Amino acid sequence: MSSTPSPDELVKIGQLKKPYGIKGWLWVFSELDERDTIFEMQPWWIKTATGLRPLTVTNWRKQGAGIVAQFEQIPDRNIAETMNGVPIWTAKDAMPEPEADEYYWSDLIGLTVNNEQDECLGEITEMFETGAHAIMRVAATDASIDAEERLIPWHKQTVVTVDLVAKTVLVDWQRDY
Repeated sequence: MSSTPSPDELVKIGQLKKPYGIKGWLWVFSELDERDTIFEMQPWWIKTATGLRPLTVTNWRKQGAGIVAQFEQIPDRNIAETMNGVPIWTAKDAMPEPEADEYYWSDLIGLTVNNEQDECLGEITEMFETGAHAIMRVAATDASIDAEERLIPWHKQTVVTVDLVAKTVLVDWQRDY
């Protein structure tokens, strides 16, 4: 077993859902594009009131359109009932390197968003999916041109460049959109 990572080294990759059967299995919601690759990113961690705890997958399978899994720490349905809604985390170094021009959402949170007019629009506070494409929630900062929160699509026509070193995103987005 690996040593316990610090919370800032973790990335949320999924969530435990309702129990499946009587032997402690749970439905697993994977936040990854290829849902079952979540099982390649071990170990998993859960955050509890007493700190981080490992969650060891002992068995898993596709079940209909979803995924179910069994865990060493969850021996029966009674304990599984208490796990519904618990987020699943993994260490960033357990994740594969993204391809060129691909980014993990966790790496985008906190980046400063500027438009092509060299105006600061704010900082990315959240990334979420709408079905059509991802959206950046950009919150105003002290350096922003105004106090407006913006929802900016993460799309090749909108996102011009991403510079993880400089912690900036350049967008084709006017201040009054």
